[in-house]
Amino acid sequence: MTKKTLLSGIQPSGKAHIGNYFGLMKRMVEFQDEYNCYFFIADYHSLNTIKDKEILKQNIIDIVLDYCAIGFDPQKSVIFKQSDVSEHTELAWIFDTITTMPYLMRAHAYKDAEAKNKEIGVGLFNYPMLMAADILLYDTELVPTGKDQQQHVEIARDTADKFNNTYGTTFVLPQSKIIEELAVVPGVDGRKMSKSYGNTIPLFASPEEIKKAVMSIVTDSKGVDEPKNPEEDNVFKLHKLFLEEGKLQELRQRYEKGGLGHKESKDMLISEIEAFIAPLREKRKQLEGDTDYVLDILREGGKRAKQKAEKKMEAVREAIGVKLY
Repeated sequence: MTKKTLLSGIQPSGKAHIGNYFGLMKRMVEFQDEYNCYFFIADYHSLNTIKDKEILKQNIIDIVLDYCAIGFDPQKSVIFKQSDVSEHTELAWIFDTITTMPYLMRAHAYKDAEAKNKEIGVGLFNYPMLMAADILLYDTELVPTGKDQQQHVEIARDTADKFNNTYGTTFVLPQSKIIEELAVVPGVDGRKMSKSYGNTIPLFASPEEIKKAVMSIVTDSKGVDEPKNPEEDNVFKLHKLFLEEGKLQELRQRYEKGGLGHKESKDMLISEIEAFIAPLREKRKQLEGDTDYVLDILREGGKRAKQKAEKKMEAVREAIGVKLY
């Protein structure tokens, strides 16, 4: 049976954290055996926010290191840079010509920036068309998303449908692969873990970084002997990611009974996170010493992605009437 094509992208915006891992990174590794996976680094999208070329270069390399360290296999899947496949930007322009400004003004990122009175660049306003090109170039059938990210796929579907109606059937209409159990990992301040909030625990943190982060987790003021509601405790919410069910239930009972202080719970969490991170950190250190390996992965992935994209763009150019020879 032919595997369905699944595509996901990530902006090279900085160090990965455990929220990224339990949110999508882990799933992308698991998807490799079930789907024909394309995974791209959205370096052109990141130009909306990153203006330092050295930071961008390092962030791109870091993504490849991160994913390979957790088990992403470039032999099974295609991992590539968006900028290595010029068809992404070419197709985005073609989509611009069939898309209205009022339609793009519905995009969440634009509306959010407008509500906050931010200066809105053309790149931010127009990014849904580049994203639609990202998705549609590869005959993508599935795009893994959380419930709050479905609009990206809806826009791609609308764009594909409009193109098909205008020029003839050319694009597959993608679907969201909603990850119902997508983990919303709390940061050390209790809000969703996010680089923009500065509340993260790095995925490849050193023992010292783990301890510093965990000890800064916000808790209530209840004493050791007081019963506590584990579901309202930020430390317990993180225990859920690392403990098997039996041990988690034992810990839950200790919370509810009383006698467990926040310091002890945090010490336990530090040990759990270190046990989880240590082998990943070691694997990443091994890969860090071979930059050529990382670059080879991107070169080969870029070639494989471009072969697919070139074929699709030939069909697009034929459909719109610019292919003369």
